[in-house]
Amino acid sequence: MPVLTFNDEFDCSVAPHRLFHGLFMDAHNLMPKIMPVVKSIDFVSGDGGPGSVQQVNFVDGYQMKYLKNRLDFKDKDNCAINYTAIESDSFGDTIDYISSEVKFDAAPGGGSKCTIKTTVCPKGDVVPDEETLKAGKEGHMQQYKAVIAHLIENPHLYA
Repeated sequence: MPVLTFNDEFDCSVAPHRLFHGLFMDAHNLMPKIMPVVKSIDFVSGDGGPGSVQQVNFVDGYQMKYLKNRLDFKDKDNCAINYTAIESDSFGDTIDYISSEVKFDAAPGGGSKCTIKTTVCPKGDVVPDEETLKAGKEGHMQQYKAVIAHLIENPHLYA
């Protein structure tokens, strides 16, 4: 199985704890309000701790209908999280799972430095096409950009 790994970093003006809270602690409430493509985020199992599974449901007409994420590790104090996308109608015969390791560190001026390591594990010997990988990464980054913009517009949120 040819595993594909991508490393991304970016800086933003939002403090790590606020960004972590908006993206991971309160995503089930925040995302449907600020991202038009997200219909709902529901807990399938667990209470939000490691092993919990959430299902993101997308609006009709979006490129996928749902995505299930399993929480593997969460360190709220250090703004670090690992989770695995374990199922999606968009995976088809190509992708087995996608794991992500995310860490927010304090940056000068009160902002954050975000580090993301994404590992795509294809099914069998399949190599996902670049268009599929690019679409997945763009969707992921849209989520980050939406939360960052919302937190900048609402400086009191998760303060």
